[in-house]
Amino acid sequence: MAKLYFYYSAMNAGKSSTLLQSAYNYKERGMDTLMFVAALDDRYETGKITSRIGLQANAVIFDGHFDFFEYTANALKENPNIACIFVDDAHFLCKHHVEQLSRITVFLKRPVLAYGLRSDFRGELFPATQYLLAWAEELVEIKTICHCGRKATMNMRIDEQGRPVKSGEQIEVGGNERYISVCREHFLLGDSGGGFRFAEIEDKDREGNQKT
Repeated sequence: MAKLYFYYSAMNAGKSSTLLQSAYNYKERGMDTLMFVAALDDRYETGKITSRIGLQANAVIFDGHFDFFEYTANALKENPNIACIFVDDAHFLCKHHVEQLSRITVFLKRPVLAYGLRSDFRGELFPATQYLLAWAEELVEIKTICHCGRKATMNMRIDEQGRPVKSGEQIEVGGNERYISVCREHFLLGDSGGGFRFAEIEDKDREGNQKT
């Protein structure tokens, strides 16, 4: 049986470049693929999966109303040579999307490789990640490092001055200027590696309020 794979990581671990390399491996062997990217991610050119190192490929845009199973079934009727399905920005999926991807592996007999973040800037799972972790047959961690050199597992949102942010909407699209990957210790300390920590910021805020 074809499997659902979930490749997860913290920010800036090379998820998109890993996806594009895997898709190229299929192409090199004469097989076609379907690639999908979230409409929410507007950092780069619309309708393209783009990596930080410059790799790029055309992709089908998905939003909350998109039906992966129907689209893939129709695409296979036109091109039976499609051998694998790739999904970037998988943390932006909805629960019904993950169900559709699972059905593709069972009824359309094609493997699905989904790439996304495990948790948000608060350390909480994205809704889609919850179901990908629960339902995927294969879970693969793509590793990156914290500013201290240890493995980064958490995503820290930062402001324009590089200070860690603790509150806000779960989804706020951004790159290196908005998010950094850190280990769990520095996530708990609120240490962004730029000389800022949560406790120090709160102390400075209190001092400022007292002066005013």
